[in-house]
Amino acid sequence: MADEHPTGHGAGDPEQPSIARVYDAMLGGTDNFPADRAVAAKIQSVLPISKENAWRQRELLARGVRHLANEGIDQFLDLGSGLPTVQNTHQIVQALNPDARVVYVDNDPAVFARGRVLLADDPRSAVVTADLRDVDVVLDHPEVCALVDFDRPVGLLMVGVLHHFADADDPGGIVKRYLDAVPSGSRLFLTHFRANPPVSDDLEKVFLTMLGSGRFRTQTEIEAYFDGLVLDEPGVVAMPLWKPDGPVAVPLDTSSEMIAAGSGRKP
Repeated sequence: MADEHPTGHGAGDPEQPSIARVYDAMLGGTDNFPADRAVAAKIQSVLPISKENAWRQRELLARGVRHLANEGIDQFLDLGSGLPTVQNTHQIVQALNPDARVVYVDNDPAVFARGRVLLADDPRSAVVTADLRDVDVVLDHPEVCALVDFDRPVGLLMVGVLHHFADADDPGGIVKRYLDAVPSGSRLFLTHFRANPPVSDDLEKVFLTMLGSGRFRTQTEIEAYFDGLVLDEPGVVAMPLWKPDGPVAVPLDTSSEMIAAGSGRKP
């Protein structure tokens, strides 16, 4: 099995693929290199609608952010945010609440560089380069502390990031440490690769071999991230079924079944 190391693998090195840049390539962006596009092409060869799924997940982020904002959340930590593209978290929430604050956190230096440009004229948003496993470093970062009031409810976003942590990294423990740092009324919204053999087994091999990370976990394992929270309806479900904006065609395609989404409130 390849080394499952979500930080450092390719970050800042154009010769090695990075998570943020591969996702950018899947979305048809320009902030990527041949090594990143090679991974995207391989994923596409195993599951031909993977690019469409990348856009679906971007749309899902928008639904998640709007949901949390409508529940009264006005400050967000977007953990593992990836490269800026359309419908970024601050743009989504500030369309509903211009005073809302957002801090993006990612380990890839390219995210920091692009984010700084995008947020240059936005005093209510910031981007921080950090390893999400260094929870104290993230929470104590000056730019995080300047924008996020941890005495008030916080929206924690972990969209497409936890599946890039190995079991040895204890992703459930990482989630718990962030939740322990925020007060009652805070919300967690996350998405995660969900096991759906045999296709998910083939995709996992591609991710682990070419990117160094990417675990497809079971429904039970994903639901465990919400232990101690009050789950929002409709629970932890396939991506298209989580608070859709319109009718959803069923049965779902295999690709849609392999990403689960959910949100919950800290009591």
